[in-house]
Amino acid sequence: MAKGMREIKRQIKSVQSTKQITKAMEMVAAAKLRKAQEKAEAARPYSEKLKEVVASIAKSTQGVQHPMLESRPVKKTAYLVITSDRGLAGGYNANILRQVNLTLKEKHNSQNDYELFVIGRKGRDYFKRREMAMTSTTTDLSDSPSFADIKSIAHEAVKGFELGKFDELYICYNRFVNALTQIPTVERLLPMETPEVTAAEGPTASYEYEPSPEAVLEVLLPRYAETLIYGALLNGKASELGAKMTAMGNATKNASKLINDLSLTYNRARQAAITQEITEIVAGANAAQG
Repeated sequence: MAKGMREIKRQIKSVQSTKQITKAMEMVAAAKLRKAQEKAEAARPYSEKLKEVVASIAKSTQGVQHPMLESRPVKKTAYLVITSDRGLAGGYNANILRQVNLTLKEKHNSQNDYELFVIGRKGRDYFKRREMAMTSTTTDLSDSPSFADIKSIAHEAVKGFELGKFDELYICYNRFVNALTQIPTVERLLPMETPEVTAAEGPTASYEYEPSPEAVLEVLLPRYAETLIYGALLNGKASELGAKMTAMGNATKNASKLINDLSLTYNRARQAAITQEITEIVAGANAAQG
């Protein structure tokens, strides 16, 4: 009995140590989540201004032509998949990879029909294990990534569409709703629909473009597409940190429950040991009197 009690006590100490770790990780993830949300908010005005300028050019220029705005027969599709480098994030990676895999099976009959651009070690390893070729990968991003961190893969994906290497580009990421909810999302990025000018109160800006609106559009459209990819990355990073915070919170709650259960078992075992000792003492005393 004493041996069993020592083992239970050892388990309680082990779970208490785990609980301290998961609690600390939950607090760290919560702090990083706030920063990720602030960064996503800070990047939004730039994206909105680019959208406004692109929409203004498209509206003021009749018959504007650009490869990124033109739909063509789909012979090949590209997917840019955003995952994390590390685990301990609940179903964050599994959910988006499952959605991508389902999309590939539904839309394509062969691996020759699509290309994969992958951000994050988890996605890279997932496709590598399944022997699915990847055109480009990027890993080891920080929890607060800059545009420079993904500029290369974003430029390669957008340029590939412009050059006609593939006819559609989809971006696949977990859309952040809140710390408890992240929605696996596969949405078309290219060909791009011409952004609409939103109605604004008061005077609106009038732009003059040099050397021409078309030349400006030639530069801005790829940059706008890359900015949308970066925005999706920030959204995905917020989702990752929210999933980590939730996973570590659940782990802490489970550890607390397990500690309570083990403590109850320990107290029962201790009570049983005391009862047995008392019984043995009483039995010994009765035998001595007899």
